[in-house]
Amino acid sequence: MLDIFGIVIHGGAGTILKENLTPELEIEYQEKLTESIQAGYDILKDGGTSLNAVQKAVNVMEDSALFNAGKGAVFTNEGTNEQDATIMCGATLNTGGVAGVQHVKNPIDLARAVMDKSEHVLFGSEGAEQFARLHNIELVDDKYFYTEKRWQQLEKAREKEQKDSSDFSMLDHSDHIDEGKHGTVGAVALDKDGNLAAATSSGGMTNKKFGRIGDSAIPGVGTYANNKTCAVSTTGHGEYFMRCVTAYDVSAMMEYQKLSLKDATERAIHTKLTELGGTGGLIAIDSKGNIALPFNTPGMYRGYLLDEQDKPFVKIFKEDK
Repeated sequence: MLDIFGIVIHGGAGTILKENLTPELEIEYQEKLTESIQAGYDILKDGGTSLNAVQKAVNVMEDSALFNAGKGAVFTNEGTNEQDATIMCGATLNTGGVAGVQHVKNPIDLARAVMDKSEHVLFGSEGAEQFARLHNIELVDDKYFYTEKRWQQLEKAREKEQKDSSDFSMLDHSDHIDEGKHGTVGAVALDKDGNLAAATSSGGMTNKKFGRIGDSAIPGVGTYANNKTCAVSTTGHGEYFMRCVTAYDVSAMMEYQKLSLKDATERAIHTKLTELGGTGGLIAIDSKGNIALPFNTPGMYRGYLLDEQDKPFVKIFKEDK
């Protein structure tokens, strides 16, 4: 048994500015992040597995309309909700993912079922939902995911698109991409047995088209865990994380270049991702209980709780230390 265990979470990274959050909304985020951390930590404290801890922590955020995952998922161009999720076990390197699911209440639960109950790694769309029905994963009607805030974000994105150009490929997508990427959620944990795990869940990008799949569905990109090194969950502009294979890259730098968790995560975000033009961040914990939460955006909803702490650490803005 280890002397140290703990959990780290994120609720998304992006242009999160203090002037754009009312004091009441800021408190809501802080309370929900704290609830998520505590839910996962309680499992670890009782000797539970890191897999169960990250799944439970993500469930809390998926069930909240504050984040771009589960209940608060953003809308596609067609007015639907298409969600991605992945979970990974650091002890076995087993992993499960789902892409483009539209009616799964908690996509991370389906990802866990894919890992535990199938010989495959990644299921998509209708096939994933067929698998969900087979294993009694809760499905919900479209209206469950409707929030006025997310619908207005879609309307704004559509209006901007019509004004800018009829050519999708030539558009400046910065506004609505940023709007829709704040809330991707994730968790990483180290349990008392020394096992690492990571989980990520996302509603993708506002106004996304053509069945776009993001980094949160792909093991090694948005989610990775290996007991030899670390557990990682990413958040931000997924196309850039896919090009960098960011989550695995952190582990590879630790394993093959012998970098520390801090150095590997800083290089992944502040050098590789930033130089490519990507924005976002990640959370990570290593096999010794060291943690890292680097990001290159104005804010990232984030927090952690290690066994020697009295209470969860929760922050939102870049200036928060």
